[in-house]
Formats: sequence, C-alpha cells, structure tokens
Amino acid sequence: MWLKKVYYFTRQMLAIGVYFAEAFLIRSFYRDPVRRRRLEIKNTTRTCRRLLSGFKVDLRLKNPERLKQLRDQQYLLVGNHSAYLDIFLLGALENFVFITSVDMSETPVLGDIIRSAGCLYTNRKQKISLPQEIKRFTETLRKGFKVVLFPEEQGTDGSNVKAFRKSLFQVAVDAACTVLPVCIRYLRLDGKPINADSRKLVCWYTGINFVKHYWNLLARRVEAEICFLDPVPHDPGRNRGELSELVYHSVSDAFHAYDAQPS
Repeated sequence: MWLKKVYYFTRQMLAIGVYFAEAFLIRSFYRDPVRRRRLEIKNTTRTCRRLLSGFKVDLRLKNPERLKQLRDQQYLLVGNHSAYLDIFLLGALENFVFITSVDMSETPVLGDIIRSAGCLYTNRKQKISLPQEIKRFTETLRKGFKVVLFPEEQGTDGSNVKAFRKSLFQVAVDAACTVLPVCIRYLRLDGKPINADSRKLVCWYTGINFVKHYWNLLARRVEAEICFLDPVPHDPGRNRGELSELVYHSVSDAFHAYDAQPS
C-alpha cells in the first residue's frame, strides 16, 4: 500500500505542478477579469479530473440529464458538503466557480490552489461584508458563470445534512437564475459500505489535519454518488428564506432516501 501511495502521490503532484504552471500563464497574459476567470476554471476542471485518478474514485451520476439541460445557462448549484473530494467531483463535471471561505483561501497548500481557481470568497466571520459579497456573486452569475454554493451552517462528518445559511441564496434571487440542488453521498470505501469509522477517512472537517487525512485517503478506492435534483426556476415572489428552505428539503430528503444497498 505504501508504494501505491507514493505512486499516486507523485501523479497528483505532477498534476498540481501543471496546474500552477498554467495558472501562472493565465495570470500573466490575461488582464480581462472575465476572460481570466473562464480560463482559470477550465484549468481547474482539467486538474480535478487528473486528481481524482489518484483517489481511485468510482463516480455514479443520477439524473445527469438535469445538468445537461442547463449547460448553456448560468445557475446556482447548491449541495451538501463534507469532503474536499466534493469539489474534485463537481469540478471534474463542469466549469464551475466555487464560493469558498476566506479562511480556506488562507490554508497552507489548499489556499494556494484555491487562489488560482477563479473562486469567489465569503467572510463568514464579518457579516458587514455580506452585501458586497452578494453583489459580487450576483454579477458573476449575470456574466454567464455557473456558481457552486455549499451553504451548510456547520462542518459535517457526512452523516447528515446540516441546516442551510439563508443569506447567500439572495444571489439567486437578485440574479433571477435557476437553482440546481445536488446531493453528494459517499457509498463505499475499498468495497465496503461507509460506516462511522470509514466516514472519518473520507470526510474532512474542522479539527482534522489535512495532510494526515489526505495521505490516509490516497490510493483508497472510493465509491461516490452525485444526484442532480429537480431544478428550482426563478420565482419573483419567492424570497431567499423560502428558496433556502425549499432547496434544503430537496437535498436532505434525497440524502436520507438513499438505499443503503446500492444497486
């Protein structure tokens, strides 16, 4: 297993090296912020696909036609979030702009990657910045980007879907765009159903050392499922609180309706 980890680690470091090289060229030669972001997220998509091979992920998609139906539209994708693999899985499927926290952008290694990925930043500790964040995120949607929001109020170990923060749903209201709910589940690790112990090896949240977690997960076979739920079209009569509740129940119901014995 140790040799396998070294092999996959080497592959991933090469992928990250290529990612940073391309990111440097993008920053150096493209000054227009919209054009630069489009190139950055395309670079991120390519890199996510390369990195996933190092984790030996088997991904199942449910209702992928819902993603395809929105291919030529801007929308806000909203889902549950328990692992950095969530970002790799979604990022490999589409050219997304991810909303992430300022804290994550300052994390060693991960922060360097995030700052070159065309991400949008939210400061959860300073609510005074919220109106400007909503304005900035809304403008990004209006420029034709597909934006990903993970709105759970707390970090989660992947055993449940925590309540959603309502504030950033204002972005979808102001941009008058569709919301695409998505449910992400991790089903098996090394061929065995995920349980309380193995969940700790897949999910990553506050208090868990990233480097140790990454090394333990490397070269392990992970079976994951992404379920795209019914899109929620813009309704001018629906406020952000109502939208948040509607999307939360859609994601939570799908999460708990999952059959523990995958077909």
